[in-house]
Amino acid sequence: MTPHDVTRLLAAARDGERNALDQLYAVVYGELRGMAAARLRRERSGHTLQPTALVNEVYLRLDPARDSWANRRHFFGAASQAMRRILVDHARRRLADKRGAGLERVTFSDLDVEAPQASDVDVVALDDALKDLQNDEPRLAEVVTLRVFAGMSIEQTADALELSPATVKRDWTFARAWLAERMGAAG
Repeated sequence: MTPHDVTRLLAAARDGERNALDQLYAVVYGELRGMAAARLRRERSGHTLQPTALVNEVYLRLDPARDSWANRRHFFGAASQAMRRILVDHARRRLADKRGAGLERVTFSDLDVEAPQASDVDVVALDDALKDLQNDEPRLAEVVTLRVFAGMSIEQTADALELSPATVKRDWTFARAWLAERMGAAG
């Protein structure tokens, strides 16, 4: 199915066609589950969320009647934001249960273009820093969200944001440095 077909299904679902919503979810399920599986593989060992559960949670948070997705890019951006919120909420609950024990500090000292392993990232601190980045540089925050929370590669992120891979690579490098500075300053 082409991006245009997904856009058409999004418009039909927004207009209340229930069959369109079912078709849309059938079409995007595999890609969303792949994103969730990639993301969860980089989570700490023993993580209690499974890819199917994460995708189901994403479905519950996405509402075509409330949200207006212009195209495939917007839909997957919303889905990656939902994944981010779900994982951050999950991490906050886990930290509340542990009362902060066992936090790992993020170090972005290695500025290669690979996404950091989630087990090395305090997702709550990252979420807080991403909120600040969103205010300063929204596109950079979107790149980080897609790379870290949706597990997308440079090329997949470039495709989703309709940017060149070189631009995404530059944005990714800059965003990581920005986050390292911000998160380092936060302790």
